Amino acid sequence: MITTRGRYAIRVLLDIAEHYEDKYIPLKEIAARQNISKKYLEIIVKDMVAAKLLFGTSGRGGGYKLCKKPEEYCIGEIIELMDGPLAPVSCLASSAEPCPRASECETLPLWSEYDKITHDYFYNKYLSDLIKK
Repeated sequence: MITTRGRYAIRVLLDIAEHYEDKYIPLKEIAARQNISKKYLEIIVKDMVAAKLLFGTSGRGGGYKLCKKPEEYCIGEIIELMDGPLAPVSCLASSAEPCPRASECETLPLWSEYDKITHDYFYNKYLSDLIKK
């Protein structure tokens, strides 16, 4: 499941991309435009800075800006950085141990196909695809 952290991270990046003027954007402005608690966003953007999705600075003129161009932000990568693997079942996660039942599991093809569809969808979408024209 994609959590509010993943969804809000995309909204924050999109907001910054749409309002970018080569300056840092205060979190207060982003929170107001997105109607999201500034306190909650503080937690999320801290992780986004650590993951190198955003540059952040404090003080006068402080705020956040993108680390790269909108077309370089893959939605799948953002979601996985914020929420963890997109895998629908634990045995398909990249960090999972090989499942001893894989060869006899009748549902594995179902989950594998769903995993591929989800992965391909989100890894072929970029922040630039979401920017209002």
